[in-house]
Amino acid sequence: MSDTNSLVCERIAQGGVVGAGGAGFPTHVKLGGKADTVVINAAECEPLLHKDKELILARGEELAEGLAVGMQLTGAQRGIVGIKGKYKPVIDSLRPKLAKNMEIVPLDDAYPSGDEFILVYETLGRVIPPGGIPLAVGAVVMNVETAINVAASVLKEQPVTHKYVSVAGAVEHPCTVCVPIGTPLSACLKPAGKILIDDPCFIIGGVMMGTLAADLNGPVTKTTGGIIVLPRENAVVRRMSRPWKDVARIGIAACDQCSFCTELCPRNLLGHPIEPHRAMRSLGFNLSKQADVPGTQFCCECNLCSSYSCPEGLDPKNVCAENKRRLLAEKKRYENPPFQQNRASLHMKNRKTPTSRLMQRTGLTAYVNKGPLVLEPITVSEVTILLKQHIGALCQPTVRQGDPVRAGQTIAVRPLTDGKPALGADIHASVSGTVVRVEQDKIVIR
Repeated sequence: MSDTNSLVCERIAQGGVVGAGGAGFPTHVKLGGKADTVVINAAECEPLLHKDKELILARGEELAEGLAVGMQLTGAQRGIVGIKGKYKPVIDSLRPKLAKNMEIVPLDDAYPSGDEFILVYETLGRVIPPGGIPLAVGAVVMNVETAINVAASVLKEQPVTHKYVSVAGAVEHPCTVCVPIGTPLSACLKPAGKILIDDPCFIIGGVMMGTLAADLNGPVTKTTGGIIVLPRENAVVRRMSRPWKDVARIGIAACDQCSFCTELCPRNLLGHPIEPHRAMRSLGFNLSKQADVPGTQFCCECNLCSSYSCPEGLDPKNVCAENKRRLLAEKKRYENPPFQQNRASLHMKNRKTPTSRLMQRTGLTAYVNKGPLVLEPITVSEVTILLKQHIGALCQPTVRQGDPVRAGQTIAVRPLTDGKPALGADIHASVSGTVVRVEQDKIVIR
């Protein structure tokens, strides 16, 4: 990497840019690789989430700028924006803002088109090998908000201080809000008006890959993407609430090995050796003692098998996830896994899961599937900023209790390992105020 590119990547790290969804992988590391194509993930395939589409409409020029920076750093000659073809007004608004070496690839309205393995295949026709990353096939993938943050950190020297969040489900006005990082999750609901049900449950993230929250006292982080309000009897909530012992007990009793979970598994359709029905079969044998289905380490936990494919309403995803955890604990790794590289061309197209059918199966069709952007950012009197909002090391505070801080000021940095910053990204004050508390894992500003 050239000295100039190294400096730009360091600016991205110092700007606190990480993947704005998923696990929060530090973006400067991703853009430090070499690729021929940078792909923007605008698929947003989780039902009821709309922040990426709203951001393209409101900040499309900045998205194009972030894509250009990513292409410069990776040496890519081609930029692609993968977005569902049904969003024609969004596509039409973005197309004139893209450079000549950038293009839009319309995607089918299917789940999980936003999985980066699926996205790379749908946009480039390349299959990432099991356990690999997009760089293995010459691609780098960024989502919409991440690309906008890249542009802000490099071109304007503005760090990541705010987050866009979709609020949806059983609320009066589904919307997309902009909030300071560290804002209480509960404050995000205010622009959405009344909650329309008694005894609501809250899913943080999406209904497929999010988590069920006991309350909304926690803070918004750099990776928070949505808050979905659903009744306790909803199928998604029931699945997320089921304890492992019930998942295993019911699975042993009811799984008839139909293998629908495997036949519709997106990663299996790419030729990866993940077979959820074998994981289910293991429940009746020795999963209670040791992990015995090594292919489960390639499960992306998209939840399609549990929420859509299984005719018995069982939970293959959690069985695969449990198996993955045990493989990790036993330090077992599937070396040289079989890889059917031509499988995607045989089955992927006719086994996609339409979003409309997925929403029916998950009991979401009663809710408004829109999320217009609230232009005015939410203001709060206090924020709780976690010191680890990314893959990597816990950041070290650079402020103390009682210190005045301004919005955008660095308040925690990556620790040094052998004289070099550890994996991670710096953290900044999202509001101006006074540091009222510094703890091992968080800083509170009022």
